[in-house]
Amino acid sequence: MAETKNNKIPIYAVAVTVVFKFLFLLTHYIQEDAFITWRVAQNLLDYGVIGFNGTTKISASTTHLYVFVSWFFNLIFGKENFIEPILIFNSILFTIGSLLLSHLVLKNVWHKAIFIFLVGILPPAIKISILGMEYGILFFLEMALLYYGFNKGKKWALIILPILILFTRIDTVIFLGIVFLVDLFWTKKIKWSYILGGVLGVSTALAFNWFYFGEIVNNTIVAKKLAYDKHFTFAQDLEYFRLNFGNMWGMLKLPGDYNPLTVLLLIFEILCFIYLIRQREKRNYFLWMIFIFGWVKQMIFLSQKSLFDWYYWVPQILLFIPVLIFILEQKAKRNLWLSLLIVIYIIPMLAFQTIHSIATGNGEWNYRRTIGVFLGQYEKDKNQWILLEPAGYVPYFSGLKTIDEVGLVDKEVQDEIKKDKPNFWINTVKKRKPKYLLSYDDLYTTKDAEYFKIHYKLLKEFRVKDHLKSDNKILEKIYILKPSGTDYNLYERIGN
Repeated sequence: MAETKNNKIPIYAVAVTVVFKFLFLLTHYIQEDAFITWRVAQNLLDYGVIGFNGTTKISASTTHLYVFVSWFFNLIFGKENFIEPILIFNSILFTIGSLLLSHLVLKNVWHKAIFIFLVGILPPAIKISILGMEYGILFFLEMALLYYGFNKGKKWALIILPILILFTRIDTVIFLGIVFLVDLFWTKKIKWSYILGGVLGVSTALAFNWFYFGEIVNNTIVAKKLAYDKHFTFAQDLEYFRLNFGNMWGMLKLPGDYNPLTVLLLIFEILCFIYLIRQREKRNYFLWMIFIFGWVKQMIFLSQKSLFDWYYWVPQILLFIPVLIFILEQKAKRNLWLSLLIVIYIIPMLAFQTIHSIATGNGEWNYRRTIGVFLGQYEKDKNQWILLEPAGYVPYFSGLKTIDEVGLVDKEVQDEIKKDKPNFWINTVKKRKPKYLLSYDDLYTTKDAEYFKIHYKLLKEFRVKDHLKSDNKILEKIYILKPSGTDYNLYERIGN
């Protein structure tokens, strides 16, 4: 009986961790891209089409599975009430994923409980849980694959979970590939069920893209490649990697190009990993999987100049796992080690994430969302078009049809970029004549100022400084300390 109760301790830790992270929901810090996925889901609900602008099919969201999950939450809870439930759902799934991971790398139930909580309050774990993106589901599926497929030897897991993982994000082929190679090296055997799952997963994702959208690769991937691609020399590539390494690889972002905290953490992670694998435990099998994946995923994405923060969340967490195991299993002065970790690293990181979430939540929810709300009330005809970047908050809350500058939600922009990249924006404006333009710039002072003075009037200015006040003086200080957002000018077309 006592043993059964003890086995439930990690479950209690899951519940405590999820409840603790509820506090971060109050910050309203939700990633811009989450609203792209949610609008696609609502488009599916309203028009029966996976798209962004009515009946036009387009893979505007990188994740297919999360679109369907979001559609389901919209259907059950309604468009006005689904956000909190789906954020809680994401948090629960991520934390269950950390529970499964704890079973793979730890034996002591109290170690597992502490592990679950400490993993759960790391900055990337908080962001996975509350920012509204697909990584909570993804982390759960990946850890479930390791636990049920490679630890318990369940064939259903080896077949079904790769399909779901790849249908969530196609770039997870990196994770699945690393797991396959480590397993092959470790066991000297090929798991044919896993091969079948991988083949079915890739085939399902590509076939869905082809038969539904008429494309092999998601439009989001093609659009970003086209919009952000820069032709660098090898030397420039190395310099780019050096400049961005510190703030992408580490959990704590600092101003400037060099982040010494990332270097120190990276060295400690490597030392802890070496210490653990020298013990020749069964768990080394899984430590190799997660550690190699963490390195490879970040190297690939950083070398490809993919600097979106969310690509690095899961690797950041997995690379930190050896540190937690090392400290939790110290036999001499364990409490001292744990106290030092909490005081020197965990608490400062939690404080950083709290301030960051509050400040960014204000910049996104209290500022950028208000632009969409204003437009939604001002323009009653939802068939009117707006050209802007990015395509999250403002299109979602305005309900307007949208052309984004990258081409995530409108493929015609990609055609303009291919024809004349330096002038694609003004060419799009002249060709498409959107009723609204939301720009970072004062269009009346650009090289095409005369065109804009004739065809567009300044409707409203939106300024970050106007949203830094609060009745709560502590919040106001945080807003001022870390102002979040960008100044915008909103223009409305005059006549035709």
